[in-house]
Amino acid sequence: MFPTHRPRRLRKHAQLRNMVRETVLNKSDLIYPLFAVPGEGIANEVKSMPGVYQLSTDKIVEEAREIYDLGIPSIILFGIPENKDFDATGAWHDCGIVQKTATAIKEAVPELLIIADTCLCEYTSHGHCGYLDVNDLTGRVLNDPTLELLKKTAVSQAKAGVDIIAPSGMMDGFVQAIRTALDEEGFQDLPILSYAAKYASAYYGPFRDAADSIPQFGDRRTYQMDPANSREAIKEIELDIAEGADILMVKPALSYMDIIWQVKEASYLPVAAYSVSGEYSMFKAAALNGWIDEQKVVLETLTGFKRAGADLILTYHAKDAARWLS
Repeated sequence: MFPTHRPRRLRKHAQLRNMVRETVLNKSDLIYPLFAVPGEGIANEVKSMPGVYQLSTDKIVEEAREIYDLGIPSIILFGIPENKDFDATGAWHDCGIVQKTATAIKEAVPELLIIADTCLCEYTSHGHCGYLDVNDLTGRVLNDPTLELLKKTAVSQAKAGVDIIAPSGMMDGFVQAIRTALDEEGFQDLPILSYAAKYASAYYGPFRDAADSIPQFGDRRTYQMDPANSREAIKEIELDIAEGADILMVKPALSYMDIIWQVKEASYLPVAAYSVSGEYSMFKAAALNGWIDEQKVVLETLTGFKRAGADLILTYHAKDAARWLS
């Protein structure tokens, strides 16, 4: 005991602190989200997310080059189609905005890994993540018919050159359905990053502006998880592992670090944490008002995600973090 044990001895010098650091945040841990829109020369800043833009394909290609040059290995791609319909046609059409943009990125920056968000909410006229029961005005999503649309979407994204499929709609059996469809089309080696534990969170608010996907009615809590539950997260990840998931996602990250830890302890698969739009916007607003040191707070938070067990971090701060880490 004291005075024999003095933990401060290992905190005396910066180099020594670096040598004994348990958790290290690297640029290779980061994944940057991008929002693709039709047109040319378009860069629309998302009002509730300063510094984040809806970009046309040509602008995204420019952004992809910058991201890769910063040392960020991967992006996740969301699409906002020109037209939305009941069948989410823009999600699975071969000329869809994600398909077109993914192909253009691969031609320009072939080494940048492209993750495709495989969901339907950005493409449906009602803003929900699948087929709706037309006789039920509560917005009840029909699970099994939705799986058929997700299969078509995943295969079309794979054909466009996407490197990782990321289903995010929290449909029962979606990993197995997509895995089967990909294998049947010859994409046995394409990984699935499952949004395994996706909570019905208030932190998604600004994303609705970015992806133009506000539900017109109904309630996403019928398919996304209750924020009060943790055991359910383990049930979900165990099902996804059995169905063939290659990476597991926890979303959001900031209020769910205990879930990240539990998922990491329960599985040998890589774990991704999605630091969502509301987290980004809170930090940005506080920084713009001079209330926090953005760099220090963001890097501390990202390190916290890694300490909790995240191997990969999806964050709108990825570019800033990569520059700070350099």
